[in-house]
Amino acid sequence: MSKEELINKVRAKAEKWLTGLYDEDTRKEVQRLLNNKNPNELIDAFYKDLEFGTGGLRGIMGVGTNRMNKYTVGAATQGLANYLKKNFANLPQIKVAIAHDCRNNSRFFAESSADILAANGIKAYLFDDLRPTPELSFAIRELGCQSGIVLTASHNPKEYNGYKAYWDDGSQIVAPHDVNIVEEVRKITPEDIKFDGDENLIEIIGDEIDQKFLEKVKSVSVSPDIVARHKDIKIVYTPIHGTGVKLIPAALRKFGFTNIFNVPEQDVVSGDFPTVISPNPEEEAAMEMALKRAAQVNADVVMASDPDGDRIGVATKNEEGKYVIINGNQTALLFIYYIITRMKETGAMEGNEFIVKTIVTTEMISEIARRNGVECFDVYTGFKYIAEVIRELEGQKKYIGGGEESFGFMPADFVRDKDAVSSCALMAEITAWAIDQGKTLYEMLQDIYLEYGYSKEKMKYVIRKGKEGADEIKKIMENFRERPPEFMGGYKLEWIKDYSTLVKKNLITGDKQAIDQKATSNVLQFFTVDGSKISVRPSGTEPKIKFYFEVKGKLESRDKFNETEERAESRIENMMEELGL
Repeated sequence: MSKEELINKVRAKAEKWLTGLYDEDTRKEVQRLLNNKNPNELIDAFYKDLEFGTGGLRGIMGVGTNRMNKYTVGAATQGLANYLKKNFANLPQIKVAIAHDCRNNSRFFAESSADILAANGIKAYLFDDLRPTPELSFAIRELGCQSGIVLTASHNPKEYNGYKAYWDDGSQIVAPHDVNIVEEVRKITPEDIKFDGDENLIEIIGDEIDQKFLEKVKSVSVSPDIVARHKDIKIVYTPIHGTGVKLIPAALRKFGFTNIFNVPEQDVVSGDFPTVISPNPEEEAAMEMALKRAAQVNADVVMASDPDGDRIGVATKNEEGKYVIINGNQTALLFIYYIITRMKETGAMEGNEFIVKTIVTTEMISEIARRNGVECFDVYTGFKYIAEVIRELEGQKKYIGGGEESFGFMPADFVRDKDAVSSCALMAEITAWAIDQGKTLYEMLQDIYLEYGYSKEKMKYVIRKGKEGADEIKKIMENFRERPPEFMGGYKLEWIKDYSTLVKKNLITGDKQAIDQKATSNVLQFFTVDGSKISVRPSGTEPKIKFYFEVKGKLESRDKFNETEERAESRIENMMEELGL
């Protein structure tokens, strides 16, 4: 399609937004784009439709079919309403819980969604103000809802917003409902959206749910006696302008901690995220102010949550007294090690416990589980798959924890998504446990490596935009499948797992085994003879291909930790060079 043909197509789409179906402010903004001599902004807004995928909506806010606005959110909600009415036709009253984060327009989108649901005869429980995503997950089951909606773009930049849909178990929607809802949303035209809701079907919720949720969070504590002994450890916490400010300090106090230091500038709720470029606790820049605050007060642990309060960032002092961020794999490792170790020490293990991790997360978690007789399940990336395992084993086995490398952990099943509220409180308890033994959190991590073996993880992604980029990413995956490398980082390749065929092949013996997953996925994993792992997968939401590296090694003593780290880092760098990254 030529540029002129594209512009004509886009203008025709945009002119439909000048009709009476759209409000006056929207029509004025569309007209401004049409009048602009530079068509790029118009093209970006209308060249495609913002797709409601299996993870919901996410996009830049503004007018247009490719933007987050009243009408794209409206179509998503109307499609969800239609599906709920088909799926739960036997219920006298369908119910949906709705929450939102701090982002610009999140409250408006949440209220619009409540109106649309009410206009369709569905009862909407709408939180009175911003709330963490894990509380929305909890509220769905607590209120007996059939679905839930949260308005958030997680840790994306301030221009973005998003819309995630949940099912009656409190998890994000999985098959078959995910694809079925997508189909319903695709059918929606602007004329189909019912914006004028029955206010009697909208109930505002807030403090009562908060208190019930915090009581559940308190139940996550494994060592209340240790917390009591070290309740005054110094904790620095920042919500990075987001929803965590509502409940995470309260959760820490509920556990019994008394010495909590905030970062006042970042307690300010704002969708503009004025103190950071990106509100992502995975990035050191986002935690810079918290780390400075920690140095001022000599904090024992530093924690941050992302705008919707589901991801946790953690930092602690190293042997030189410098605050360092613990990566997502290490965070999950600390959680699993602590939960299993303390449950065994306190006699809480019943023999039917299980944990869940994603396939790209460190294999160290599997090793800890195996050595302690705890079953470990591997799932695809996304907490909805962790929640799916919990749902299938409900009443048979006991879930005690699960996480992924991208700074998400879920310590209990009363939430069925990433939960920074419970995780922050539990990480403070782990810090107290370390101090109880005369150690720092950093030294506790080293102890895990000494006992269970050492590993280092790193992720690298390559961005390839547009159709050409998508074709290039496809070609990269094809090349890996057709011509896998023989060596990686100096070690011979032993196994390849191809999740597109669900076949695991031994390159040395030729042996083939089935991979135990319900569905296929475009993911490849390479395992070397020493147990190191390289995972490759295209992103499902962004024009990226991601490479996850995990190299294995041996930590002989605590004083050789830095030396071991440097060797592992060098190996990963060599692997990246071999792959042309």
